[in-house]
Amino acid sequence: MIVRIVHMHFRKEALSSFLALFDEHRNDIAGQPGCRNLQLVQAEQDECAISTISQWDAPEDLEAYRNSALFQHIWPATKALFSASPAASSHTVRWAS
Repeated sequence: MIVRIVHMHFRKEALSSFLALFDEHRNDIAGQPGCRNLQLVQAEQDECAISTISQWDAPEDLEAYRNSALFQHIWPATKALFSASPAASSHTVRWAS
């Protein structure tokens, strides 16, 4: 299993647009083949700092989502709302309870 973490920072005036976009598509993302879990977390000290944390059965499942029409729709709309470049990383789960 892998965990994908994407850290994003949004323009203050664009935050509600992103939250609406995520809410509209969160079930579609979570329903992608191989997606086990999807979370949206918001920094306590900076409401514009938001990260997504997703768990995938295999790297190929994440890659299939990243090549999907859904991702091709969501990601450009999300990028347009950023105040800074995002940072993303993937991690192999070695142990989970």
